[in-house]
Amino acid sequence: MGTLKTEPARTRADLLAAPVAAALDRWPADAPVDVDAVLVAPIDADLADTAAFCAAYDVGLDESANCVVVAGKREGVTRYAACLVLATTRADVNGVARRALDVRKASFAPMADAVELTGMEYGGITPIGLPLQWPILVDSRVVATPYVVIGSGVRHSKIALPGPALAALPGARVVEDLARPA
Repeated sequence: MGTLKTEPARTRADLLAAPVAAALDRWPADAPVDVDAVLVAPIDADLADTAAFCAAYDVGLDESANCVVVAGKREGVTRYAACLVLATTRADVNGVARRALDVRKASFAPMADAVELTGMEYGGITPIGLPLQWPILVDSRVVATPYVVIGSGVRHSKIALPGPALAALPGARVVEDLARPA
């Protein structure tokens, strides 16, 4: 994972948003990936954005995934989902994600809403520890990645874990072609 200095995430709650640390504490013993395979590394918070992070820490864009919160309304109720896609791609928000949410129109959730509802920092939102009622749409390319780097809920660290672990998160659905090339 490039030059990242990783260690088991559950031993470093100081590098995780509270909902992420709580989700790791509840990690199922029978999960396909052991919780100790979920690693965390401190980073410079000013380098948290994907392109800057990958360049500074020698992590390939094809090993880095972005988690975006999308929203849409149906019958006056806002529905949220998280989309996890490789950094070499862009989430198909108004196609695949919109259909998965079963709404007429989907868009990126407003930053203030995403931060408040997740309990995570903008630019660090991760699928681990999201509200349980939200679907987590994971592009199949992310799951096929042996180890992938994602946010940790805060901007001063990153999580590295096996791609297949993301398919086992509560509410996760692997979606073919959720993303398109960037």
